[in-house]
Amino acid sequence: MTRNPLRWLGALLVLYLGLPIALFVVRFVSARERGFHVAGLFSSLWISVSCASVSLAVICVLGTPLAYVLARSTSRVARLVEIAITLPLALPPVMGGIIVVYLVGPYSSLGRLFDRQLTNSVYGICIAMTFCSAPFLILAARAAFASIDQGLLDVASTLGHSEMSRFFRVAVPVAGPGIRAGMTMTWLRAFGEYGAVTILAYNPASLPVYTVNQFMARGIAPTLAPTMLALIVAGGIVLVSRARLPKLAHVDLSEITPVPPTLKPSSRLRFDISKQLGSFQLKIKHVTQSDNLAVLGPSGSGKSALLRSLAGLYGPGAGEVSYGNDVVSNVKPERRPVGYVSQGFSLFPHLTVWQNLNFPKNATRGIAAYWLGHLQLDGLENRYPSEISGGQRQRVALAQALCHSPEVLLLDEPFSALDMPIRRELHRELRRLQQETGLATVIVTHDPQEAAFLSQEVIVISDGASLQSGTNRQVFSRPASPEVARLLGISNLHHALVVAPGSIDSGGTAIAVDTDGMAPGAQVLWSIRPEHVIVRTVDDQASLVAADPADEGLVGTLSDIADVGTAVDLFVTLNDELELHARVVDPVDLSVGQRCRVVMDRSAISLWANPNVALAAAPTKVPAPQ
Repeated sequence: MTRNPLRWLGALLVLYLGLPIALFVVRFVSARERGFHVAGLFSSLWISVSCASVSLAVICVLGTPLAYVLARSTSRVARLVEIAITLPLALPPVMGGIIVVYLVGPYSSLGRLFDRQLTNSVYGICIAMTFCSAPFLILAARAAFASIDQGLLDVASTLGHSEMSRFFRVAVPVAGPGIRAGMTMTWLRAFGEYGAVTILAYNPASLPVYTVNQFMARGIAPTLAPTMLALIVAGGIVLVSRARLPKLAHVDLSEITPVPPTLKPSSRLRFDISKQLGSFQLKIKHVTQSDNLAVLGPSGSGKSALLRSLAGLYGPGAGEVSYGNDVVSNVKPERRPVGYVSQGFSLFPHLTVWQNLNFPKNATRGIAAYWLGHLQLDGLENRYPSEISGGQRQRVALAQALCHSPEVLLLDEPFSALDMPIRRELHRELRRLQQETGLATVIVTHDPQEAAFLSQEVIVISDGASLQSGTNRQVFSRPASPEVARLLGISNLHHALVVAPGSIDSGGTAIAVDTDGMAPGAQVLWSIRPEHVIVRTVDDQASLVAADPADEGLVGTLSDIADVGTAVDLFVTLNDELELHARVVDPVDLSVGQRCRVVMDRSAISLWANPNVALAAAPTKVPAPQ
């Protein structure tokens, strides 16, 4: 063993706990009289086993739902309930029994109602065991439920499952290991309960009561048998609790005929969302003009909150939402015709790929088989999510949502956790699905290229509000503010000063641009997309679109050339404060340090006044989209 102090510390505790048991076993083997012949031994064992089992059943039926409610509640009442549940753990068992006497004792109202039969009976034993052991299951189950990814329950609701269905089909199986651990501790605690049982039901004797009586009357010899039986039973229970459940039988797809789904025509979205989330206010209104919408913004801008509002996961108070002619503002998420793919895929870990695809309420085996093949998932149907790759999990999550036959597909940054090659492959896969099915999609992303590729129109949001919306060409070619330009990844964003009508000065370089009546001396920000910047040799005097000599170009120095594989990025220094970024597809016959000419179409330049105010301010002049 390596000299690890943590192992040695753990070994000391193992020695302390294991050595007494080992010494007991030695004494048990060598003893002549062990106490198996003493009357009442096996009857007391049966009483302890049966009463502990009844107690566990009662606690499971009542305590598991309570733990689920406590895990999902943040109210003050829930915290007080947790404190009340924990108190029996702090009380000595004898005192716990005394407290319960006030509820079920022979002179209490409840005791008289049951003809004083709740004490000195097996009922009293069960009551005492339940009071002392219930906290173990409730607290363990609560912790297990609290660790469940909320996305799993959200996805289950959008797939048509009610609260009760989500509890039994998702929450309980996923929290299963924690619940089983709580059940084990609860049963063992009930089985070994002595103090509360002696107060409520000294007779008939449970195994601990029987053992103490034998020790007090005859010494330690007759206690060997009941102690060994208790060890054997406890060890058996622990082994059973750790046993792995067998996996379900594999599905044979050769017996299932794929059935193409019948998808409804695309439903254009209309929404007016107003939702307060703590100190964050989400307020966005939009009417889509196309089938595919992208919501673009930085982290914390409210993108996911907007998507959850469209799915109905915040309830009816989030605002007005319509899918086509159907107003769904007051419709529960399980009844909305949406497919929802949350961040992190949110596949149900306890289900195979095939079971995940058949999980939606209205899924059929034929439709599941169709999407399994259509999304290239053949051969994965009997695997669990932990047994497949990230790209495969994303395909399964997409197929699961499509098996719900939605009218609108909502995607919350579905590709953010994937490597670039897989992302590109899935981008193409989703775009193909959009074209084949005509399904309306709303995709949330922080990647401008992803937004442009997978949508026909885009909303750019920040701090819970829309900065700009429109078609991809409108937004990407004419950002409405410097902040939008930054979020779109436009690199050419610079300060300037209006020097005359139609001309600005940026770091000492005069640039021709439509100033739209701005007064000389006005401070501005200007921007142009790298694709609209043309770099030529100094000797090339060819003008592009305008006859104005001012548009023939600006002379600068090529400071860097970066071949990114699919394009070539050129960086041209015009003065000490101004460097322009140009992007071309074909290789260029230029070298770093060479003098060159930069040509910009003035109509491609966006201009904003008052750059010192909030970046989200509307531009003074944005030409009308073409």
